[in-house]
Amino acid sequence: MKVIIAEKPDQGIALASIFQTKKRQGYLEILPNELFPKGAYMTWAVGHLLQLAPPERYRPEWKQWKLEMLPIIPEQFRYEVEKSKAKQFQIVKELLRKPEVIEIIHAGDAGREGELIIRNIIHMSGVKKPMKRLWISSLTPKAIDEGFRRLLDEKETWPLFEEAYARACADWLVGMNASRIYSILLKQKGMNDVFSAGRVQTPTLALIVKREKEIESFKPEPFWEVVASFVMNGKHYEGKWMQQQDSRLKDQELANKIAAFCQDKQAEVKEIKTERKTFQPPLLFNLSSLQATANKLYQFSPQKTLDILQKLYQRGIVSYPRSDSQYVTRGEAEAFPEILQKLNQFAAYQSFFPLPNTSILHNKRYVNEKKVTDHYAIIPTEQVVNPETLSKEERNIYDLVVRRLLAAHYPEAIFDYTTVTTLVDGRAVFISKGKQQIQEGWRKVFFQHDEENVAALPRLAEGERGKVEKVDVKEGKTQPPKRYTEGQLITLMKTAGKFLENEELEKVLAKTEGLGTEATRAGIITMLKNRKYIEVKKNQVYATDKAKILIEAIGDKILASPEMTAKWEQRLSEIGEGKASASLFMEQVKKLSIKIIEDATAMAKDWNFSGFDTASIQRTTSKATLGKPIGQCKYCGGTVIDKGEFYGCAHYAKTKCSFTISKVILGKKISQTNVKKLLQHGKTDLIKGFKKGDKTFNAHLVWNEQEKRITFLF
Repeated sequence: MKVIIAEKPDQGIALASIFQTKKRQGYLEILPNELFPKGAYMTWAVGHLLQLAPPERYRPEWKQWKLEMLPIIPEQFRYEVEKSKAKQFQIVKELLRKPEVIEIIHAGDAGREGELIIRNIIHMSGVKKPMKRLWISSLTPKAIDEGFRRLLDEKETWPLFEEAYARACADWLVGMNASRIYSILLKQKGMNDVFSAGRVQTPTLALIVKREKEIESFKPEPFWEVVASFVMNGKHYEGKWMQQQDSRLKDQELANKIAAFCQDKQAEVKEIKTERKTFQPPLLFNLSSLQATANKLYQFSPQKTLDILQKLYQRGIVSYPRSDSQYVTRGEAEAFPEILQKLNQFAAYQSFFPLPNTSILHNKRYVNEKKVTDHYAIIPTEQVVNPETLSKEERNIYDLVVRRLLAAHYPEAIFDYTTVTTLVDGRAVFISKGKQQIQEGWRKVFFQHDEENVAALPRLAEGERGKVEKVDVKEGKTQPPKRYTEGQLITLMKTAGKFLENEELEKVLAKTEGLGTEATRAGIITMLKNRKYIEVKKNQVYATDKAKILIEAIGDKILASPEMTAKWEQRLSEIGEGKASASLFMEQVKKLSIKIIEDATAMAKDWNFSGFDTASIQRTTSKATLGKPIGQCKYCGGTVIDKGEFYGCAHYAKTKCSFTISKVILGKKISQTNVKKLLQHGKTDLIKGFKKGDKTFNAHLVWNEQEKRITFLF
């Protein structure tokens, strides 16, 4: 008999679906068959059944969050069973220990994390039996059958376990020490909250805070542009006045003079330049590029895209979701014609057939064995489904994956970009830009939204003459840097801060030195949200005061360095490839943990958070604060209590008294201390950083007794 251990219940059920089975408590019994003549047991983890032990399991005194207890560096790391999952662990352990079980098949996700989860369970069970590794990239019946027929020797994937184990221990070590030192030192500055910090999350947060500061410090400046409308032999078009390739004037009076000079003057087409640009079809999706695209098109968070993709994978209709590759091997490319033929049956895709290229087998842009890492790109499997049978969200993601494959079978898109130089009265230069599509190509399948708004130009000839029909002076303001979207954060993490709109990152970075991995980036962003470091409004990412204070406290030290963390991520990948030592890496992590504590302690003496509302950053739990009395109601004299998102009158249920105070006013958190002062004395302390439009201001909140409302006192 053999025991097969999957990572999750539904994955285990999918893997057993090609066999006849009997359902048991916490596992399936696979009946004897060609592959398993004596039958087998199919069981599963529920994600991580084990977790790294907390500090107090090593030394009881480490439970205390005190400066003198740091650094926390265990001599050897220990795992323990999660209490909520102890029952399933016991089931797996008993199956592994059965005397008739002579071999184990490790069937966790074909990736680093799956490697760690299953090997940890086997190790914790105290069982040492021969083991094989199931390594597949899709859950179709064909892939499952082939996978069980060509099991890997477990030694082949051992380095991946070492990488995942080193990553888990490194994150624990850095996170535990960094979170404690900053929480302890910032508490001394009046902020009684947990400041979670980590090897990947903190550099990511530093990039977000950097953008926040750029936006806050930006001062908009007015400018004026002169726009002329021309008529040339009955043909109309517009152009902008330009000098030294700049259309913006800082002097309104000068702009008006230029406009007045040009009015009704003669105009001549001085020069026409046309540049032809060819756009290759996009690469196939890896997880990062799919998350970025789904966020741009549908505003899906990276975590949501991953969750939907995981469901589609478990149904066997797309390949492994956590892939970092955008290429496939010849084997996958040989199966594409069959997959495409099936897709042609569905109304959603019929208009794209016949495909211009029936095969991409010899196209190295997509088929490149050398660029396929643990997994190939995310593609639809031969188990195709009609997208109409999926839920709307599943359909959106499945459709993106399908269209990327279709687009790969189309030619490039070709555009002509035309620049027309018009001379007014032989002196004033005006530039007009136009775009013409020469070949639609792959854009028929996967249309890319144009970032630039380029108008069509009439057919013009050099030397053609006409006149200025109308001239306008248009006022504008310089714009601050744009906020990141969640999708852009994924790209930002992948390029270690070298943010680029172009998703073909392999041209920019020969070897990705990113923050986190394909599998962990979405979780990091979710963690930053849950820990109140970032807020996402209308898909725009905002850094909170809590985030700004932590990054201000860390300064330019190593913990916030994207480049350093990216190099560490690369070293972890080298461990997974068997090219670097895990023990040497951990020695470096221990040194880093000590340095983080030394840096924080040294810098704390000079911390100055005068520009922040530190009083509002306090640890709050619903049990501790909900219903807590704050002061007297200004409407009815009742009690104002904490109602979670706001403070309100306790008499609302009885008398419908509508007195409330929001916890956030113009982007600024209002601390409980200030609310108490407002209710008791009619005025808060000076609060810095209110935002209205582009402006930031400081003010007191005061209670206006006549108008019965809160107003600002500047």
